[in-house]
Amino acid sequence: MALVDRCGVALTGDCSTLVDRLQAAHDELLHYRGDPVGMVDEILAERPDFVMGWVFKAAVLTQAMETRIYDDMVHALQRAEALWDKANERERGHILAIRKWVDGDFYGAVEQWDAVLVDHPRDLLALQLAHLSDVLLGDTLNQRDRVARVLHAWDESAPGYNFVLGFHSFGLEECGDYARAEEAGRRAVAMDPQDSYAIHAVAHVLEMMGRQGGGVWWLGSRTADWAHSNFANHLWWHKSLYHLDLCQYDAVFEIFDNHLQSDAKSGDKYEELDAAALLWRLNLYGVDVQGRWDRLADKWEHAAEDTLYAFNDVHAMMTFVSDNRLDLAQRVLDANERYVRSEDEANVAMTREVGLPFCHAIAAFAAKDYEKAVDLLHPIRHRTAKLGGSHAQRDVIHLTLIEAALRCGRYKLARALVSERTELKPTSPQNWLMQARALRGAGDAARAEAAQAQAVALQTLRLAEQAVA
Repeated sequence: MALVDRCGVALTGDCSTLVDRLQAAHDELLHYRGDPVGMVDEILAERPDFVMGWVFKAAVLTQAMETRIYDDMVHALQRAEALWDKANERERGHILAIRKWVDGDFYGAVEQWDAVLVDHPRDLLALQLAHLSDVLLGDTLNQRDRVARVLHAWDESAPGYNFVLGFHSFGLEECGDYARAEEAGRRAVAMDPQDSYAIHAVAHVLEMMGRQGGGVWWLGSRTADWAHSNFANHLWWHKSLYHLDLCQYDAVFEIFDNHLQSDAKSGDKYEELDAAALLWRLNLYGVDVQGRWDRLADKWEHAAEDTLYAFNDVHAMMTFVSDNRLDLAQRVLDANERYVRSEDEANVAMTREVGLPFCHAIAAFAAKDYEKAVDLLHPIRHRTAKLGGSHAQRDVIHLTLIEAALRCGRYKLARALVSERTELKPTSPQNWLMQARALRGAGDAARAEAAQAQAVALQTLRLAEQAVA
């Protein structure tokens, strides 16, 4: 029996209630809340012959990028493959995509989802999976263009259009089209105030444009819409970046202690990624984090040899070297060295070209071998997109390079790199403070004082704006 979902996309089944329940689970996934996999598990316990239920479960698990969930993902895929003869053409396209993913062909999987979208441009699950995979793989152009290729089939009359706009907003932002990105993101949030991904896309725009005060207000004014979502950890991290850029360290620690640090492990890798990324930035700025690495290192310990995704590995490395768990840091390095000799083309390339050099640079930085850190990072600074994630997340690589250059006395290199940053984001007090250090080290005392004064002026201005707000 052929059924259709609310977007008119066909799926195999004999009961419209199955469609409604699957749609409810997908709504939770799109909103980053609840337990969509658990909801589908309940459906499958009752109807183990529901093709799209197994497809949905396996597809969602592809995005975890952790070996601990691999068995569950493979099992769900095998159950879907066993129903191949019952599946329709669109469902078979999903099954083929997930099989490619399981076999390590991440790029092939995304192109298979893209093929599904050519014939079914309103397949919101395929679009979400392809878009999020583009983010994981650092495919910046397709973060924008893959969504653009289906826009012809969407408008405000189509349920779920706000999510499409949110995906497009993020892709536009990552490609530097900030005005259109902000417009699309705000429009999506106006349509659905609890669209956490669209809220997040606008937060990225404000970060990249250096609109720190606006970013604090944007996330603060909408806290009730996102604070209880599964994406809250990441949005708190974004809010902390605005305060960090403004040198407002008390506000940063308040966010970390109350929202990024917990005794329990949520199961969401963002919890550890964001916490590590924030503490490492604080270390780079010379701020004492007062023992906060210890609890985080405990959470990361299980992932010392989990080399499924290079982006995760570098954050584990930050944590282990910062907490002086050098045995675990060495295990990360050893696992990566072994991994780059495997046949997994997608993540091996990410690890070999960016992930492993960055891991070695992190270890060198922690050992105060700043020259080595510079030598490792400078050649890869224009290839960082291959690590995956966003510009805002990968900026930690550039910050590490600059701080290493400052600490080893390569002031002219630091001066050039920070000059680039201040041109892109002249509203950042942190950028001007780094510029002052570089200029002072290079012997330009007068311009160093001017840069220092600019940093102070910007901090004062932002404090005044916040007082008025």
